[in-house]
Amino acid sequence: MPVDIITALIYTLVSVIIISLVSLVGIFTFLFKKERMTDLLLFLVSFSAGSLLGGAFLHLLPETAAEFGFGVEIGAYAVSGMVLFFILEKFIHWRHCHIPTSSSHPHSFAYMNLVGDSLHNLIDGLVIGASYLVSIPLGVATSLAVLFHEIPQEMGDFGVLVHGGFKKKRALILNFLTALTAVIGAVIGIALGGSAENFIPFILPFTAGGFLYIAGSDLIPELHKECRVHRSLVQLIGIILGIAVMMTLLFI
Repeated sequence: MPVDIITALIYTLVSVIIISLVSLVGIFTFLFKKERMTDLLLFLVSFSAGSLLGGAFLHLLPETAAEFGFGVEIGAYAVSGMVLFFILEKFIHWRHCHIPTSSSHPHSFAYMNLVGDSLHNLIDGLVIGASYLVSIPLGVATSLAVLFHEIPQEMGDFGVLVHGGFKKKRALILNFLTALTAVIGAVIGIALGGSAENFIPFILPFTAGGFLYIAGSDLIPELHKECRVHRSLVQLIGIILGIAVMMTLLFI
């Protein structure tokens, strides 16, 4: 049953503000030794991959099929999400990198990272708003999938800014400001969802495509760079836990 706009707006704004605050987590990257930080990030990336896969296959696509059917048009929307994320990475140098910066692991320019991150967060807010308009559980699932992805990403983004020459305090502030573009996206998502009946059937599969692109072409390949058995096992556990969280939300 569709959610009224006011309720959806309240849930959406609370969700995106909480997610935006995650941008401040970057400061904690300096509280851990490099080896411990790598272990933590690898687990978070694994958990993020699982939550994104679970969000796409257990929530967004089934919800789309239940509400609007699943034909060629819906499939095309999902593919368009994947293509757009490819274009963003290819031409805006938007890279979801989650391993700390080093001389052997270079990153794109800090200002380009800010531009890409702002657009990324704008899209996050937009799809969260649209998801809450469909149902509260779907909105929660989408928000959590975004949140789990944001934690390792924001750590990486903070490292990119510091590596690019920003002082830690300024990097933290700029990272937080880019995160706030999610609020703008949320308002746009609610406005479009409330006035355009064709918007939600597009944005849900589109978001699923984006989730699948990030998990499949970015996060999982990052995990394959680590082949030691015990770390690979931790990665597998992280992926399964991420999927399990998304599955648990089905019963809310």
